[in-house]
Amino acid sequence: MPILKAAKRNALPSTKFGLPGSRKYPMPDKSHAANAKARASQMVKAGKLSSSSKAQIDAKASRILRSGKVNLNKLSGM
Repeated sequence: MPILKAAKRNALPSTKFGLPGSRKYPMPDKSHAANAKARASQMVKAGKLSSSSKAQIDAKASRILRSGKVNLNKLSGM
């Protein structure tokens, strides 16, 4: 997953976040979307995130993960 520096994160539109109102769980690409789903699950188990917020994050991440084609060379490290 590429590093998302503060300047780039701040430049993202609110629509690129799993929770746009609070600008949490940025999802500029598929790897960040997959990570957001995993982190949201952890936060629910820790009692720091509601199930409805997790559902919102999961829905957004799933849309991103389903869209477009996957570059298999990039996944295999070639």
